[in-house]
Amino acid sequence: MDCAPSITSEVMEDETVARYGPFMTTASTQSVSNDRHVGDYLREWRQRRRLSQMDLALEAEISTRHLSFLETGRSQPSREMVQLLAEKLDMPLRERNIMLVSAGFAPVYSERSLDDPALASMRKAVDLVLKGHDPYPALAVDRHWSLISANDALVSLIGDVDPALMKPPVNVLRLSIHPAGLARRIVNFTEWRNHLVARLHKQVDATGDARLATLIEELRAYPTPDAAARGPKSSHDYAGIVVPLQLMTGEGVLTLFSTTTIFGTPVDVTLSELAIEAFFPADQETADALRRLAEKRQAAAAG
Repeated sequence: MDCAPSITSEVMEDETVARYGPFMTTASTQSVSNDRHVGDYLREWRQRRRLSQMDLALEAEISTRHLSFLETGRSQPSREMVQLLAEKLDMPLRERNIMLVSAGFAPVYSERSLDDPALASMRKAVDLVLKGHDPYPALAVDRHWSLISANDALVSLIGDVDPALMKPPVNVLRLSIHPAGLARRIVNFTEWRNHLVARLHKQVDATGDARLATLIEELRAYPTPDAAARGPKSSHDYAGIVVPLQLMTGEGVLTLFSTTTIFGTPVDVTLSELAIEAFFPADQETADALRRLAEKRQAAAAG
């Protein structure tokens, strides 16, 4: 489920950095360079969206002949035409910048580091969402699933994973599926990995990101841990509505489902690629266990 909130808030407090510093990663500003013609990108993304020239021409309210000339290089698009076609193709902002450059124009959408003061209010908003989701786990990730921030509930569930997997930038998919990560505690490991791989395939289709395509092959290659294969099975049936994450903990097996929240109208590349993954209890036993874990954390913090 994708939610698209309009999020504004005050400047992020210093304690956020101190609290989540070990997990934080920043999206570096990348210079956009390109030697390919704009028509090549246009054709590639039209085919990626499985649209014919006529389909796209109708959407953009231009002639099929003009679109064909743009793709072959016989005509050069204006800046406005590039932006129109990119919008109709639902291209990510990062890719829109690349196509603009390929047409000889400057990038339109900024890309800032997440610690840039201009994004401070957005980071504050994300932090508020994560904190507000307690006692249930939640995290924020970038386009490559690198961990940006996490709430206490999520951190407490990570457990004794290999410290090498916790070195920034922490890739949360690798952390969950790697044999030295959470894999040995995921009861429905095969089902959960297949779910993540299917999500990545959809993301690659939408973005054309080669790095995510490589990550798919990495996740597929990890073996099924023996401990997870022998773990207790849930008696709940979710009738194909959701794929739950079943995680073994000291409080028993937690059964969770997740939702994804994104910013609704971003005009910054970094912000457009930021997502919040929030987990919810799929049964009462899990809800009770998460509350008990929260009470233990609060007692430990109180001394």
